[in-house]
Amino acid sequence: MAAIIRVGMKIVVFGALLLVGSTTGWSQDAVPAQLTPPAGEKLVLQAHGKGDQVYTCKKTGQQYAWTLKEPQAELLDDQNKVIGHHYIGPTWVLNDGSQVVGKVVAKVDSPDSIPWLLLSAGGHAGKGTFSAVTSIQRLHTKGGKAPASGCDAGHENNESRVSYTADYLFYAKP
Repeated sequence: MAAIIRVGMKIVVFGALLLVGSTTGWSQDAVPAQLTPPAGEKLVLQAHGKGDQVYTCKKTGQQYAWTLKEPQAELLDDQNKVIGHHYIGPTWVLNDGSQVVGKVVAKVDSPDSIPWLLLSAGGHAGKGTFSAVTSIQRLHTKGGKAPASGCDAGHENNESRVSYTADYLFYAKP
């Protein structure tokens, strides 16, 4: 009986570890090939982003559509401690004062969330972890898509904030 309890406990612990691993979203499993950073780059930081995608209702030609104005998110470590912020640019800044600006290299659309991305570093500021970053992945997105309706002549220039989460992985050359 004790052996069955020990085996049962091991299964419960293993299952809990699998669940924790799947909810952090930091697994590299199932990342599309086009979002893989260049060969030789090493992971230097992973952070969970939590915040809003901010959209503005704009007229383009004869159509009105929600267009991305900026992200506004906190970057959290694996203990849910705020270690930085993400905002327009797209820019990521850490509490150590370093920042990196990205430019999209590749994206994979998601039906229910903002796309997964691979970005290359387009600029840096400050000294710290982000000063050497060369690539950024945005993975495991949840939410953040532009509203499907509500953008018309009566709402031009209105903003809509849509909550999202994502995992950000930052890479540098060794």
